[in-house]
Formats: sequence, C-alpha cells, structure tokens
Amino acid sequence: MKKILGTAAVTLLSLSVFAQNEISYNVSFPNAIHHEAEISMQIPNVPAGTLKVRMSRSSPGRYATHEFGKNVYNLKAFDGNGKVLVLNQSAGDVYEIPNPGKSVKITYTLFGNWIDGTYAGFDETHAHMNIPATFAFPIGLDERARLVKFNYNDKQNWKVATQLKPMGNETYYAPSFQYFMDSPIEIANYKTASWEVKNKDGKMQTIHLISHSNDEQKTVDNYANMLKKMVDEHYAVWGEFPTYDYGNYYFLHDVYPDNAGDGMEHRNSTSIVQRTPKIEGYESNLLGTFSHEYFHSWNVERLRPKTLEPFNFNHSNISNELWLAEGFTQYYGSLLLTRAGFKTVDNAAQTFNGLANAVLNSPGAKNYSPIQSSRYAVFADAGVAIDQTNKANIFLSYYTYGAATALALDLRLRSEFKLSLDDYMRALWEAYGKPEIAYTVSDLEKTLAALTKNPAFAADFFKRYIYGTEKNDYAKLLLNAGFVLRKANPGKAYTGITRLTVENGKVTLPQTTIGTPAYNAGLDVDNVLLTIDGVEIKDQAALTKLTEAHKPGDVVEVTYSYRGEAKSTKLTFAENPLLEVVSIEKTGGSLTKEMQNFRDNWLNSQVKTK
Repeated sequence: MKKILGTAAVTLLSLSVFAQNEISYNVSFPNAIHHEAEISMQIPNVPAGTLKVRMSRSSPGRYATHEFGKNVYNLKAFDGNGKVLVLNQSAGDVYEIPNPGKSVKITYTLFGNWIDGTYAGFDETHAHMNIPATFAFPIGLDERARLVKFNYNDKQNWKVATQLKPMGNETYYAPSFQYFMDSPIEIANYKTASWEVKNKDGKMQTIHLISHSNDEQKTVDNYANMLKKMVDEHYAVWGEFPTYDYGNYYFLHDVYPDNAGDGMEHRNSTSIVQRTPKIEGYESNLLGTFSHEYFHSWNVERLRPKTLEPFNFNHSNISNELWLAEGFTQYYGSLLLTRAGFKTVDNAAQTFNGLANAVLNSPGAKNYSPIQSSRYAVFADAGVAIDQTNKANIFLSYYTYGAATALALDLRLRSEFKLSLDDYMRALWEAYGKPEIAYTVSDLEKTLAALTKNPAFAADFFKRYIYGTEKNDYAKLLLNAGFVLRKANPGKAYTGITRLTVENGKVTLPQTTIGTPAYNAGLDVDNVLLTIDGVEIKDQAALTKLTEAHKPGDVVEVTYSYRGEAKSTKLTFAENPLLEVVSIEKTGGSLTKEMQNFRDNWLNSQVKTK
C-alpha cells in the first residue's frame, strides 16, 4: 500500500513539474455525431515576440504534403486572464499572435471523417486520431513536453489506446514534440488481446492487439495467436526486439467496410485501418498490413534514414532511401508470412511474379533508379493532385522497386556469399538501428561491403542497381530456389492497352505506357477508340478478342477521335511481355536437392534455427 501511495505521489509531483513548462491539450467530443472535436491548447511561459501557431502539413510515415489545416475552424486565442487576443491568419494553416503575454490558450473545432492512418475521424463509435491531423502546435517550442487530456464521460465504454505514457485521470504524456506527433490515438469500446515477449537481454515487453471491430473476444484472441507467429518470424530476422518505450507495443486496429483503409507505422505502435466487415473470415487477408507495419518498428522507426531526421512538419521530407525503408519492408512483410506458414510456396511465387514484372517491364524502373523513385514520394505518397501526371511512365513505387531490389540482393547473398538479407538487416541494425544513428546511402553500401568482405561487390551493386537503372538477372537468381521466370503468354499479340473506359457509348483510352504498341502508334489518354483493323471496338472484350486473332508483328489500322477530330494510325502488335514465376515442378522440370535446400532455407520458418 505504501508503494502504491508513493507512486501516486511521484506522479502528482511529476505533473506539477510538467505543468511549469509543458504544452497541454484538452480534447472533448460533444458533437462527435457530426464528426467534430473541440480542442484547447495551453502554452505557458510564452517567449517574447510574436507567437506563431500552426497545423502540420506532413505526417510521420507519409512522404507527401497534406493540408491538415483545412479541417480547423473557430480558432481563437486568449491570454492568461481569459481576454481575447488579436489573431492574424498569415497562411491557411498558420496563425500569429503579436502580443501574446506569458500564457496563451488556443481553442478550435476540428472536423474529422476520414478513417485511415493519416487523418482523423470522430463519430458515435470512436475517436480516431493521427496527431498531426488533430493538434495545432506553437512554432519553436519542439523540446517541450506535451500532455493531452481526453473528456468522453458521455461516450459509453470508451477507453484510450495509445503509445503515449498514461499519467492517470485520462491524461497522457509525450516527452517532446517529435514523439507526440508520432503517437496515434484510438478511443473506442475496443477489445484487447495482449501477450508478453522476452527480448534477448531477458527483459519482458508487452504487445497489444487493440481491435475496434464487430467481432467477439474469441476472434480477437485467435487473431492475436496468429500475430504471435508472425512476430516470432520478425524477431528471428533481427535477433532482438526494439526497446519499446514504456515497455509496450500497440497494434491499433480499426475494422469497418466504410473506412478509408491504411497502415501507418509509428515508433511503438501502428495504426491499421481495414475495409472489411470484421476480422472473422478475413484473417489471412488482413495479415499483410500487420506484417509490413510491424517490420517498421525496426526498419524506419529506429533504423532510420538521415533524410527523415528530424521530421519536417511544415513540409514533406524528400528521401533517397525509401527503396530500403519501405521497399525492403514490403519484401519482408510478405516473406515472413510465408515463413510463418500463412502463405504457400505458390503464394510466394505470385509475389515474386509481381515484383519481376514491375521492375523488368515498367518504364519507371527502366528509366529511373530506386533513388529517383524514392525522391518522387513527395508527390506520390497519397499526395493529392487534380491535374493529370505522367506517373505511369516515370515512376515505379519505391515499395515495389525496393522489394524487387531486396529480392535480388537476398538471392545474390545466398547464392554468392552463403549469407542472406537477414544477415544484412542485422548488420544495419547493429551499426545504425540499435544505437539510432541515422544512415545515408553510402552507409548502406559500406555495411554491405563489410558484411560480404567484398567492397567491389557492394560498390558494383550500388552503382548498377541503386544509383543506376540496370536490373539483376532474376531468372538466374530465382532458379537457385527452383522457380522459373518465363514469358506468361509467349507468341501472343499485345497492344499495351490494359483498361478501356466505356461511357455513353464512347470507348476511351487510358494513359499509354512508353514502349508499348499503343504508345508507339501515337495513341494516348482520352482518345476515343473507334475501330481496329476495321472492327468496331465497343468494350474491353472486343479488344481482347481482336488482339487474340493477331500475332506479334501484324500491322493494323486504328481509327479514333481526339477533341472531336477523326484520326487514324498504324499499330504494330508486339509479343506480350508479361512474365510469370512458377515452381520448376509445375513446368515439368526437376526440383533438385540443392534447389529444395535453397528454397527451404529461404522460405521456411527461421524461428528454431536462429
């Protein structure tokens, strides 16, 4: 009893110390039914001069700019005596108070009705908060701690889930601005399943599945058991867990068909929003997001590129390393589900199939490097644009590009050095992740050189495949594991037109891709397709039928209209470039013992062997 009282006294003392300088928020939800939250921010010890307060324009885990300020209104400022202060809105999301005094209180209404990992959403069932989308902040006071108190007594059975430190009385603490902005919050009548994990130093930590879904507790418990197997495979790659702040890691899981959907990593938690009626019946389909985001608790949250440090909340950070930060995470997200037994060898082959097709056939990969792909993220990562871009011809997602690069490097390390990508990730963890030293691309090359004891290999790999646009020999590499990479439709004709839009009797082309017969023929987006080889094209089925009636090299006349003007061109069919990856057994070939061992060492569980 004395111990409990002592802890309470320490907590009260801590709050008293914090209250001298910390920035504190108070959040309530009187109009949640109409998707509003009421937020106040108290700023003590305001520095002399004009005080600037703003909303963020970017968010941890996102790489493009977002305008969170558009959902803020009724913003007002008061001094320590409650007097209304003069407030100037100098930008859409920036407010200036020229004579603030020593203490300022800001109040505002926030609208939120978008349930994903980036924005905020409020309704009668929950409050779902990504911090940058929710909380205004004073500029220049980043080192100050944050306290946030929630008021939801009128909401039946709501409770808070967050990586923020609980201080009692529905109040939560963050040691700094950067930590606060990286700490999502879910308040709901959720169900919980938790389990302990032992780190290699013997210390115990707790992982929590927080599920706001229409499921029974038994379903949540069973799903947690699946996640345990997944977590074990992640641990096997890295050799240890990160040291989670306050000893806890949270999967904040929101499941409902009308959600926007997303997965967003954070330092000691991840926000996973999925668009299914419930967990039950969809367990396997949902695991991919969990696996990807959990890998981030090592890769990105602690093994972190220097280009993301510190995170810029005024604008998006441009990064050279997302091919590894996101792409290698994408590779492992799927691979570790195979190792855990949730995906079959055929499932794995389909994943490799998608990666090989993307990296070998897309103009974004043929003409641009993984680093260039990473840098385009400031425009591509859920960035909003109303104008049409040429993204299909200049960009391959750093998720896909990086995953394909990870696949090639893993297979090369296994076949040429008797190492693996697991060894590489552990080497990076020891050098940069565990001590939390931000890395550069040259650091990644240096680590590969040290691991392989072959600086020439590392220099060549980075020059050709990271800085450059050359591609590894995927067919040769995959064959080591008894997978065959081959043409999916050899000898079949191909136009490059993959999706037609049919509306009001008009058949309209999509953007065409560099190098395809359609592109070479001068066809492009918004052309209205009329006939090919004299045959009227009314829908996708008609185009498919006509294409199947021809062979590569055939030349046909295409008639179309653009802006009301009738036009014609010649189109030369090419051979369909689509690739497929299949196990050698399915081709009639023999899976040798060496291939089987290679495949097993790669795709089978690593939990008992490491």
